[in-house]
Amino acid sequence: MNFKVNPFFENNTSSILDKIQKFNASGELFGNGDRNKIKLFDLDGKTINIKSFKIPNIVNKIAYKYFRKSKARRSFEYATILLEKGIGTPEPIAFLENFNLLGLKDSYYASEHLVTELTYRELVEIPEYPDNDIILRQFTKFTFDLHEKGVEFLDHSPGNTLIKKNENNIYSFFLVDLNRMNFHENMSFEQRMNNFSRLTPKKEMIAVMSNEYSKFYTDKTETEIFEKMWQATSDFQEEFARKKRLKKKLKFWKS
Repeated sequence: MNFKVNPFFENNTSSILDKIQKFNASGELFGNGDRNKIKLFDLDGKTINIKSFKIPNIVNKIAYKYFRKSKARRSFEYATILLEKGIGTPEPIAFLENFNLLGLKDSYYASEHLVTELTYRELVEIPEYPDNDIILRQFTKFTFDLHEKGVEFLDHSPGNTLIKKNENNIYSFFLVDLNRMNFHENMSFEQRMNNFSRLTPKKEMIAVMSNEYSKFYTDKTETEIFEKMWQATSDFQEEFARKKRLKKKLKFWKS
């Protein structure tokens, strides 16, 4: 077993470990638990969530023991890095990895549970959402700041940014599902634009984001930013649709 606790929660070490070890028999299920299962727990009056990652296949069992860090460990370490860089994310609390002779058996990541008003997904699905344009522009500035700090969030997708409203129409953004990230000294224009590709298929939203991004990224014109951002989005949507068609065909052949 490999277990690590955030120093700020050292006094709760035994309680945190107990909650993780009793994960299957306790806690309140959060979400549908299709892939990874998340449960809510009380820790001295504070709500925390613990994510149990899907049991890896045989190849990844070995890889996560000898060659790569587990998703749980990466989530913990990346959250720590983000907070050090002043980037919003739920406070990391602990991670635990269980190993057997073959490799990684299972793994868990515990973090602060944030209750927020919305995610980016609502901006896509509800065009009339209050302050839609304001939130989208502030989200774009948040993403620009990520890029300036060298953070390439590979799962920058609609459900992975929590959005909280503060006073005077100011919004805060918090990244979740953190196990896939790259960190750079400087991010290229292509890397920056590709990082928008998973967010929305709507051209009008890309237009707003490219307009806002151009206010801060002065190496390219607004037109160049829009064209590259839209091309990255189109390429992703095309590949996504291709994979969906392939899965449908495979399902048909198996039936």
